[in-house]
Amino acid sequence: MINHLLAAAIFSFAANDSVVTLKDVTVSSQHTHDKEMRSSQSAVQVNSKFISQNFSGSLMQTLEALPGVKAMAIGSGQSKPIIRGLGFNRLAVSEDGIKHEGQQWGDDHGLEIDQFAIDRAEVIKGPAALLYGSDAIGGVLNLYTNHIPTEPFEGAVQLFGRTNNEQLGLSAKVGGRNRNFFYRANITLIDYADYRVPADSIQYYSYYIRLKNGRLRNTAGLERDGSVMLGYAGYNFHTDVRISDSYAKSGFFANAHGLEVRLSDIDYDHSRRDVDLPYQWVNHLKVISHTSWRNDVALVEARLAYQNNLRQEHSEPISHGYMPQPDGTLERRFNKNTFTANFIAHYHLDKHFLQAGVNGEYQHNQRGGWGFIIPEFNSSNVGMFVFDRYSLREDLIFNAGVRFDAARTHIRQYQDWYQTPTLDGSTDYAVRSTEQRRHFHSLTYSAGVNYTLDNWILKANAGKSFRVPIPKELGADGINYHIFRYERGNAMLDPEESYQIDASIIWKSNKLQVQVEPYVNYFPNYIYLNPSAQYVEGLQLYSYRQARVLRYGFEAQAEYRFNEHWQAQLQGEYLYARQRSGEKKGYTLPFSTPWSADADVRYSFDYKGNDYVKLNVHVVGKQNEIVPPEKPTDGYWTLNLSAGKDFNLRKHTLHAVLNANNLLNRRYYDHTSYYRLIDVPEPGRNFSLMIGLDF
Repeated sequence: MINHLLAAAIFSFAANDSVVTLKDVTVSSQHTHDKEMRSSQSAVQVNSKFISQNFSGSLMQTLEALPGVKAMAIGSGQSKPIIRGLGFNRLAVSEDGIKHEGQQWGDDHGLEIDQFAIDRAEVIKGPAALLYGSDAIGGVLNLYTNHIPTEPFEGAVQLFGRTNNEQLGLSAKVGGRNRNFFYRANITLIDYADYRVPADSIQYYSYYIRLKNGRLRNTAGLERDGSVMLGYAGYNFHTDVRISDSYAKSGFFANAHGLEVRLSDIDYDHSRRDVDLPYQWVNHLKVISHTSWRNDVALVEARLAYQNNLRQEHSEPISHGYMPQPDGTLERRFNKNTFTANFIAHYHLDKHFLQAGVNGEYQHNQRGGWGFIIPEFNSSNVGMFVFDRYSLREDLIFNAGVRFDAARTHIRQYQDWYQTPTLDGSTDYAVRSTEQRRHFHSLTYSAGVNYTLDNWILKANAGKSFRVPIPKELGADGINYHIFRYERGNAMLDPEESYQIDASIIWKSNKLQVQVEPYVNYFPNYIYLNPSAQYVEGLQLYSYRQARVLRYGFEAQAEYRFNEHWQAQLQGEYLYARQRSGEKKGYTLPFSTPWSADADVRYSFDYKGNDYVKLNVHVVGKQNEIVPPEKPTDGYWTLNLSAGKDFNLRKHTLHAVLNANNLLNRRYYDHTSYYRLIDVPEPGRNFSLMIGLDF
């Protein structure tokens, strides 16, 4: 009985991070050899220790230490995930089994998730739409905050800071368990100032803009996060409810919002910690309920969630084009409500692990403010899937599945609040977005194999994925100031499809581990913003188009342990992308990531690896593969250092972690950063210190 239950538990952990308690023994998912054997997908898991040791300005900047994972940063406090060059709505972010739904279509919108509340993170590289539906065409970032306390009272406190933007922060979490009942609570407070770059001026539209003390004025901000979870964990029955709220306010680099800032009366250099116009704030409320029931061979789970994402952008009221000077500072307001329901059943039958599930989601997004870029919309989708993993032998496992999705999107008409001249000489209220009702459906499938032979693990996966075009792609029509362009949607877009093959080859010995992960993607109708020669309201027009696209690449990693103290690691990645049709046939895709490599040498003072020093060299190649009017980006390298130490204080442990990035204060540009378009380099030298106490 126990063997069957443990097997079902391991399977459910890999798929959904269920946590089961067996007579006061808590079993939770870990990155183990068994995990690698059972999955045909390319996935990596990290725990809270990894997150603490690689602490950076945001969650995605922390996870950049993983091969194939990048962070598209806007300023020092906001960043978006990119996996194998795909991001935005091509990558699903899941928190405790529920897909996170913010305003992720925006280039300057970060993840509204507290990285200090995360117990474990899993990155699935490559398509995972079979289990997660649309938006998982490029990969999945699974975040878990549902660790069950094992003591009547336990917790941790962390103090941290960064020198580049003078960040100061505090995070505390407590939890406890009384027999089968448990609770958890978490709070995080962060404040940071304008960040520094290794430059005293930048160039924007042929204007040279001086920087005071090398700081990007008005890039300060703050973050306030909190959560509480209550639950019951029994032998066969588990239920919990978690409520979290995340609030962040950050300034936009004033000179990046337009040349009008030259006429502003705001003294942006008065203080490096205040947040002036233009700025944004976002509040994300999330309520998640998880209930599961199991017996010897079956597990049934239900997850219900409500999310409210409220975001506002404020800027000085200045007229643009035919728009008169508006009243107030509220330029844009987005209020998105999302309701989610996921039901899934796992069944263990001899050599088969079967999964079947139904996912449903409804969204309603309202807009406001005097500026327009995306319309109001309602959307709903439902998906059903069946997945089987068949263990022919202990060393040979096959898996296959099929999924059907149906979605509908209703975009509401929007017309300007001011009149614009027409071709016949009169004036009228211009219609920016027309009424649209679109219906989509798709059948996707996947199959994979996992074979273990002595020191080798060989994995391969192939299948089809899809993505529903989002309302911005269908109905956008406005200025995106933060990335310096005018964007226009396309109501005729079809659902995006992808056919892919990816593999993983792993070889392990006592001292050496080598891993290579190649992949190939073919998109018959990839959706992207195409730059044109036309200008609207003084900015270049970008319109959504579709084209056939071929992408392929790989990640590689080698790790060698000289002895119990010394360890060396080398990892790198490469991506090739080419448009096979359309106006930009023969070109790559905009903002394609260049090749990169990391070389690490680490010395551990203890066998646990908690007391260590690590030196890292990060190398990025020159990116000449561009889509005009993009410009090539030079390659660069940085030197980085990190160290950690644990101090035993009777029954408690004090952790100290120091990270030093860009030690040589080198000036370089990230090809995926929109700030490089106005000659803004990446942050300069930065020291991060975190001190934590577990109790």
